[in-house]
Amino acid sequence: MNRRQVAWIIILVVDVAYIAWGAGAAVSPEHLLGPAGKGILPAAYEGYSGGSWLELTGTSPMIAGYITVLYRMYGIYCVLFGLLTSAIAVTAFRRGEPWAWWALFIGNTIALGSAITMDKIVNAIGPFELTEYLGLALVWGALAITLPFRAAAAGPV
Repeated sequence: MNRRQVAWIIILVVDVAYIAWGAGAAVSPEHLLGPAGKGILPAAYEGYSGGSWLELTGTSPMIAGYITVLYRMYGIYCVLFGLLTSAIAVTAFRRGEPWAWWALFIGNTIALGSAITMDKIVNAIGPFELTEYLGLALVWGALAITLPFRAAAAGPV
């Protein structure tokens, strides 16, 4: 197995996990595991506002519903991003096309970096959130062993 074969498999695992998390957020953001065993949506709301999610749903159900819709849409975007990057990893990146390396580097850095930033802003660092750091490190490591400009100088990877 060469470096690119190892790299595309690592990237695929990270991006499939992103799909799974996004699907969980789209289907049930109130129950997707977050910090301290709470659902990620209530934990994020409470971490950001200092208020109670349960209280919000009781006193302002339309606002809570709107926040839930936004979180579900975020989950859908995660699924779509993961599908796109998975497709790039198993096709163009696997074949060694340089644009795919850049697409995976930029795309994963923005997607995972944005998720990490949001988690910090809302004070919601839990089990899935820690995997964002691990996922980004794995993607960067996989891409580091397949640098396109290094490959051009050394021949096929």
